[in-house]
Amino acid sequence: METLSANFDLGSSITKPLIKPTSKSLFSCKFPSIYRGKTPRFSAQAFGRKEPPIAQLKKKKDFLGENENLVKWVRKGVIGLAAALSLCQSPALAESLTVAFPVSHTPEVNTVQRTLVEAWGLIRETFVDPTFNHQGCGCSKACATPWTSTNWDLKLQQTMVEMFPLRSEDAAYSKVRGMLSTLGDPYTRIISPKEYQTFRIGSDGNLQGVGLFVSVEPNTGHLVVLSCVENSPAARAGIHEGDVLLQINGERLDGVDSETAAQKLRGPAGTIVTVKVHRGNGTGVSGYQEVKLPREVIKLSPIFSAIIPHKMPDGRLLKTGYVKLSSFSQSAATDMENTIQDMENQGVQSYILDLRNNPGGLVTAGLDVAQIWLDGDETLVNTIDRNGNMAPISMVNGHAVTHDPLVVLVNEGSASASEILAGALHDNGRAILVGHKTFGKGKIQSVTQLRDGSALFVTVAKYLSPALHDIDQVGITPDIQCTVDMLNSPKDTIKEISASSSSLEADSCIIVAEHELDIQESEGSAS
Repeated sequence: METLSANFDLGSSITKPLIKPTSKSLFSCKFPSIYRGKTPRFSAQAFGRKEPPIAQLKKKKDFLGENENLVKWVRKGVIGLAAALSLCQSPALAESLTVAFPVSHTPEVNTVQRTLVEAWGLIRETFVDPTFNHQGCGCSKACATPWTSTNWDLKLQQTMVEMFPLRSEDAAYSKVRGMLSTLGDPYTRIISPKEYQTFRIGSDGNLQGVGLFVSVEPNTGHLVVLSCVENSPAARAGIHEGDVLLQINGERLDGVDSETAAQKLRGPAGTIVTVKVHRGNGTGVSGYQEVKLPREVIKLSPIFSAIIPHKMPDGRLLKTGYVKLSSFSQSAATDMENTIQDMENQGVQSYILDLRNNPGGLVTAGLDVAQIWLDGDETLVNTIDRNGNMAPISMVNGHAVTHDPLVVLVNEGSASASEILAGALHDNGRAILVGHKTFGKGKIQSVTQLRDGSALFVTVAKYLSPALHDIDQVGITPDIQCTVDMLNSPKDTIKEISASSSSLEADSCIIVAEHELDIQESEGSAS
C-alpha cells in the first residue's frame, strides 16, 4: 500500500525579541515530572501592557520512586502504540514546570499550540537522548543537575512566540515539525489526525469500510481501484481492479485525492455508502454502474502464504512453506501462527519467511512472531534506555510451533521490527538469512495520540541484536546474497525453475533459499 501511494478506505535559544501583545491571554501550563501520558490541563491568564511574562518557570523538587523499566514496557505492549511514560530509572530530584505563552486568536492555531505543549512534555520525559541533541540536559545519570532549565525548554517558548502571529493550521504544524527537527532524529515526528487514522488501521489490522484500495492515476487524475479485499462488500458487488471511482454518495470526485476519497468510503459498520464506477480494463463489462455498499468490519491480514512443491536431488518431493509478512500489525503473530499450523497439518517440511520490504510496525508483534519459531528462554533483543542501561528481553518457557528448517529473506527495505525478528532468529541459530543488507533502524518509538487526534512518535530506546550487534545505521548483513550465480546447480536446472509458471519459483532469492533448505535437509538425512 505504501509503495503504490494508495489509500485504503479504512482505505537554540531565542534569536529574536519576544512579542509583547497588549492585553492578550496566555496559556499557563504546569507539567509534573511524571507525565504518565495524561493530557496537560491549561489555564488562561490575562496580562496587561507592561511586558507580560511570556515564559514563567516554576521549579518544585519532588522525590521520584523508581519507574518500571523498559523491559516491562515492551512485555506489556506499551512500546509501539501506547501513552508515553517517564524513563527515569532511579530515584532522583525532579522538577515540575510552568510555562506561559501568548494565546492565538485563530482557533486552528490555538489548537496546535495546545498540541505542541503535549508533544513537548512527552519528549521532555521520554526522548532517548537526554541532552535533546546537545540542546540541554534532562533525566540522565550524565546530568550534573537533572532537569535544569535547558535550551529544549526554551524551544517551547520560542516556537509558541513564533506561532502566535500565524493564521493557519498548516503553518502552525510546520513550526512544530521545525522544533522536532532540532532533535536530530527523523523518527521522532508528529502526524496529522488523518495520517494517524491510516496508521492505526495498518497497526490494528481492522477497519470499518467497504474494502477498496484506491489511488489517483497520475496521467488522468482519476481515482482508480487498485484492488478489493477478498469477500469484502466491494468484491461481492463485482468491483474490480482498474475500475474508475466517479462518485461517492452522489458527490463527484473530480480533483479529490485518494485519502479524502478513502475517508468518504469509511464509516460505521451497518451504514450504507453509494458509489458510482466506470467499468472496464479487462473485466469483460464496460459502462457505468451505481451500487450501494454496506460498510462492514474488515480484517486486514499482513500474511500471504503458499506451498511450493520442491524436488530434492535424490528425487524425493518435499513441500516448502512460503510465508510473506508485509507488516507487524496487532494480528501479525496470530495470523502467522495459524498459517504455520495449517501448513504443518499439510505436511510442510521446511519454511521460507519473507521479510523483504517489510518496514516494521509494532515491536511487540515482532517479538511475538519470533516466539513462534523459538524454544526456551532465548533472548530476543537487547534494549538500551536513555540512561544507557541495557536489558535483555527474553522469552519465558517458549514452545515453537515448528522446528523445521527455516530461511529468512531480507533486503534493504527490511527495517525496524523486521530487523529485530531477523536478528532474533539468526543470532539464536534458528534461521539462515538470505538476501541483501537490511535498512538499519535500531531504535524503538512510542506512539501517543494527542488531544487534537494527531499522534506523536518519540524514540524512547535503542536496541542491539541478541548477539549484541548494533543495527542502527548499519543493518544486518545476510549469510548469503541472493544471486542465482552462487548456486552450484546445473544452469539448465536453474533455467527450468525460473521458467516455471509460479512467480515464486522464478524469484532468485527463493531459489537460493530452497538450495539452502536442500543442504539442511541433506545434512539432516545424513546424520
